[in-house]
Amino acid sequence: MYTSRTMGNGHAGRSRFVTTQWSLVLAAADRDGTEALARLCSLYWYPVFAFVRKQVRSADEALDLTQGFFARLLEKGELGQADRERGRFRSFLLSACRHYISNERERSGAIKRGGSVTTIPIDVAEAEVRYARTLATTETPERVYERQWALTLMDLVLDNLREEYAAAGNELVFERLSGFLTDSAGTQAGAARDLGMSLSAVKMAVHRMKKRYREALRQGVADTLDSADELDDELRHLMRAVGV
Repeated sequence: MYTSRTMGNGHAGRSRFVTTQWSLVLAAADRDGTEALARLCSLYWYPVFAFVRKQVRSADEALDLTQGFFARLLEKGELGQADRERGRFRSFLLSACRHYISNERERSGAIKRGGSVTTIPIDVAEAEVRYARTLATTETPERVYERQWALTLMDLVLDNLREEYAAAGNELVFERLSGFLTDSAGTQAGAARDLGMSLSAVKMAVHRMKKRYREALRQGVADTLDSADELDDELRHLMRAVGV
């Protein structure tokens, strides 16, 4: 989870994510970077799990491989290769996972939980439910990964925005109006009645929320890139991945 930011005057303010994905990568590359690795896993475990799950027979096998993959990144120092000059962390992680799975198949089996392998906290039941909801049976593992990566980033940005509104005492406003980010909140007139606000005030609040969400999404994506020149292209790629 990203850290929340302080806002003034009760409104969502402009800010950067305090801790970027790339700074977590570099910290996790250190031999003492266990905490940073845990943060990385909490951000990216599900796209990796979904990619692996599409290629194996069971959720348990996917869990073993996912845990083994993240553990290997730390134990073998491979995260040290993921510097910002190498481009998009999304692509690095997919390539590294593909290579790991290939090696594991050559060794005739996944790394099992326990023993000397450091496991990561994954709720396999929850992961399997999420995987079933993707209806991913007709998609390639790579497309599953790309879509879940995009959805994960969007969810993280939305959660962070929720924290901003809650910190400003506007949690109820967020919960009622956030559906307008995806056009699933009914009418703005209905929202105005529910919140005891004027229709014009709701329209302005929705406009500000959409603007802040776009800013936060751009920053969240930028933090996974080597160059700002790639930002618009990466955003288009992620929107295509989720069918927007």
